[in-house]
Amino acid sequence: MEDKMEESSDRREMWRSKKGGLITMPFIIGNESLEKVAGYAVVPNMILYLIKDYHMSVAKGTNILFYWQAATNFTPILAAFVADSYLGRFLIIGFASICSLLGMILLWLTAMVPESKPPTCDLLTQRCRSPTAAQMSLLISSFVLISIGAGGVRPCSLAFGADQLDQRDNPKNDRVLESFFGWYYASAAISVLIALTGIVYIQDHLGYRVGFGVSAILMLLSVLVFFIASPLYLKLNPSKSLLTGFLQVMVVAYKNRNLTFPLPDSTGSYHHRRDSNIAAPTHKLRFLNKACIIKNPGQDIASDGSASNPWSLCAVEQVEELKALIKVLPLWSTGIIMSINLSQNSFPVLQASSMDRHLTTKFQIPAGSYGMFNIISLALWVILYDRAILPMASKLKGKPVRFSVKLRMGIGLFLTCLAMAVSAIVENARRRKAIREGFLNNPHTVLNMSALWLVPQFCLNGLAEAFTAIGQTEFFYSELPKSMSSIAAALFRFGLAVANLLASVVVSIIDDITSRGGKEGWVSSNINKGRIDNYYWVLTILSVINLLYYFVCAWAYGPCGDQPTKVTRARNGLRKEELANLGTKGMKGKA
Repeated sequence: MEDKMEESSDRREMWRSKKGGLITMPFIIGNESLEKVAGYAVVPNMILYLIKDYHMSVAKGTNILFYWQAATNFTPILAAFVADSYLGRFLIIGFASICSLLGMILLWLTAMVPESKPPTCDLLTQRCRSPTAAQMSLLISSFVLISIGAGGVRPCSLAFGADQLDQRDNPKNDRVLESFFGWYYASAAISVLIALTGIVYIQDHLGYRVGFGVSAILMLLSVLVFFIASPLYLKLNPSKSLLTGFLQVMVVAYKNRNLTFPLPDSTGSYHHRRDSNIAAPTHKLRFLNKACIIKNPGQDIASDGSASNPWSLCAVEQVEELKALIKVLPLWSTGIIMSINLSQNSFPVLQASSMDRHLTTKFQIPAGSYGMFNIISLALWVILYDRAILPMASKLKGKPVRFSVKLRMGIGLFLTCLAMAVSAIVENARRRKAIREGFLNNPHTVLNMSALWLVPQFCLNGLAEAFTAIGQTEFFYSELPKSMSSIAAALFRFGLAVANLLASVVVSIIDDITSRGGKEGWVSSNINKGRIDNYYWVLTILSVINLLYYFVCAWAYGPCGDQPTKVTRARNGLRKEELANLGTKGMKGKA
């Protein structure tokens, strides 16, 4: 009987070990790609839908969309905490996918059911009814569900995919993850490109009923693709609440602020989990170490080895998790300026609309479609980097070659400086030509200057995003404990949300300063009278300062998990690379 039970247990362990791997990638990437196509497709024309069908003013419609996008950008960090601490990534992705599907269905119903929105305006009196509370509730509910869906799928999907491939004992692990992150972002970029071209085209030519219906169908496919592969996934259990753990460390460290530190060799003076081989905390951010000092073993430690009161004693692992998060924040902050640069969407549209956009005598690129060059350059670089550049470099050197994450992040920040400088130069040339031709007071006139001059700045921004966004995501995932994987995936998007808010602050400050005394501000609705080129130069200067700030942060951070370190013995018996990466790559934690 016991032999049969052991055999059954062995089979279960063997089955678990076979889960995950490359076979799960099409389903995980397919789930998010379909969600991205469905979600991004409903955004571009939404302002027109609110104005025409819901009779909203431009200001009110814009404010609703602003709050919607803000919620979509901030929900990932909340979803990441819930996934890592309570429900796990599989349940969060599944729940979020269903929420997004319900949101798409509700939005489609607003276009299909006449009673779900105000009646058409009276042509004789030109009077339009405002939407009722019930009609607005239905619309806002669809937005909320879509935001919850996007916030749950996008950060957790990346970490969930990495869970299927991550084998940190494998010497080729870093290369596998780098390839996965690159292909993941390439598929995401292609999804956005399809959404902004094909699905938006359907909305324009076949109407919102068909357009929103297509998005709902795509989201249904996203849900089915994800759940159909459920038996194949490696589903890691969540650890206890990370947020509570962080608070406990800060509270206990403050309560124990007057304690003296144990001697360097007194590793038994620190509390650690029973299944952990980490006996002592690192020396960085040393003041937090007082949270895990054992004052009275008889009272502080329970019979099972855990802390009797977690608000009086924390584990070394908790302390190192908080340290790891604090440690990456400076490097995380260096990506905000780049995200501000990437969020400059309105001015290039105004520039393109005043320039010759014809490719042939009969076809011209829409002014709002030049952003596709950003996405195309990002996707092409990822493919070339993964399939041509690295293999060629490895063949020439006779050994595997890869660029470190810090090098790639630095290259991306340098490229965003070039992108802003090129933007300023092109806009200065466009404005001078407009003035020479007598169009100072007529910004709507199309100049005899090709809009293709705008393409280099979009390509540079796309390459900058490819280097820094992918590099930062890989950096967060590699350097943070595995129990914080979803938070690692959400950090870059959280930075993008912060950048969106700061971008509006920068514009407001520059416009306020430059328009004092009744002068024409740099950020003017008449781009020929304004000085958008000077505004771009301000962003260039900020980008250069940010690049210098990055060098300082990268130097202060020290070696990353993907960089080799010399193995020596430290005073407390741990290896030097274990001290450098304690709580990150060398710490398994409870996933």
